[in-house]
Amino acid sequence: MKIYNTKTLKVEEFVPIREREVKMYVCGPTVYSDIHIGNTRPMIVFDTLRRLFEELGYDVKYVSNYTDVDDKIIKASRENRISELELTDEMIRRVEAIRQLLNMEGLYKTPRVTETMDDIINFIDDLVMNGSAYVVDGDVFFRTSSVDDYGSLSNQVLDDLKAGARIEENAKKESPLDFVLWKKTEEGIKWPSRYSVGRPGWHTECVVMIHKELGDVIDIHGGGKDLRFPHHENERAQAKALYKTGLANYWMHNGMIDIEGVKMSKSLGNIMKAKDVLQEYDPMVIRWLMQSVHYRQDLNVSIDVIKNSEVELTKVMNALKQAQLILALNDVMISGHENEHYTRFIEEMEDDMNTPNAYSVIFETVKAINQEVRTKDKDLAKIAGLTGTLMKMLDVLGIRYQRITLSDEDKELYAMWQSAKDAKDYAKADEYRDLLKERGIL
Repeated sequence: MKIYNTKTLKVEEFVPIREREVKMYVCGPTVYSDIHIGNTRPMIVFDTLRRLFEELGYDVKYVSNYTDVDDKIIKASRENRISELELTDEMIRRVEAIRQLLNMEGLYKTPRVTETMDDIINFIDDLVMNGSAYVVDGDVFFRTSSVDDYGSLSNQVLDDLKAGARIEENAKKESPLDFVLWKKTEEGIKWPSRYSVGRPGWHTECVVMIHKELGDVIDIHGGGKDLRFPHHENERAQAKALYKTGLANYWMHNGMIDIEGVKMSKSLGNIMKAKDVLQEYDPMVIRWLMQSVHYRQDLNVSIDVIKNSEVELTKVMNALKQAQLILALNDVMISGHENEHYTRFIEEMEDDMNTPNAYSVIFETVKAINQEVRTKDKDLAKIAGLTGTLMKMLDVLGIRYQRITLSDEDKELYAMWQSAKDAKDYAKADEYRDLLKERGIL
């Protein structure tokens, strides 16, 4: 297995901390409103990575959080005249519904910031005590100068970072690069600490949740490439200051999403809410679309692109359904897979999840299935092997598909349909065909 490590800017062989185990953390959404289609991309990317590792025999502990403390949450709760807890509970419920629609596997843990507050405050206390953080008027700031390689994750020069940070410089900070760990506030949800009544800074929350659920250092930390700086850089700095680790051995970042060739943003009014997209289109088409380009590349979403994905996935599903039908009619079980296509598919996926090349292998498998299905003297064993292979490929990609099983009544109905067609009794044939469609057989 090879992974592009954002930290080193290289494709590296994956070596786990513990043999056959993967500890992975991916930053989850801030739950102040319905998530947009861009939020679903890291969900899909890292769910597929998790499935791939499991296919390769790894035990995966995959954690993704919910940020349920934020200024946007406070504002939205006031606008909706409900408490922050009521708002975030509802938004989390909606995210979980979207995860189910997109066929996500269950997560090892889904920590919430509000449920981790004691740990966060203790973490900040430890940073203050070892000199990596300082207190000014009830606020607590992280001292970036306490980390000798600050900026190395995002591969940026400190002088350039300082120049950019001065635009929004806070007079309380020792350096423009220092960032808030604890914010004194009178607004919204807040907690008591020895510094002030307030709430934590965003960059601190994930470090603490990673430490609590997975330990001092994990195998993979993932998220969108927009999180690389400052969020992930600041996470890593805090871990190094307190735990003397780089937090993660491999950092993975997925590309962004454009809408009709334009960056998606609220200011442009081109936000596509995930729930709306998944209501209009088959969620499996959207999942297929999300993996049609390499995860590190930006993805352009448009009606034409979605329609193209719909056509591609329909071809795959039709071949799979037809093959399953023939096998079921002949009482042939699908067990195992053939090695040629499966091995090539796994090799492409092991190469930093090269899904475009993996798709090419899928299309070749579909072509082979169609050729065998159309052959007069069908090789049922070969069809079964190819069908099992295609199923395994779709399982790794997280694409849900129909499994066809036929009762004796189904088989009898299918035989009657074939007989009516042979007798050119088209009225009866249409009647039987409609019944077969209602049962999901055709």
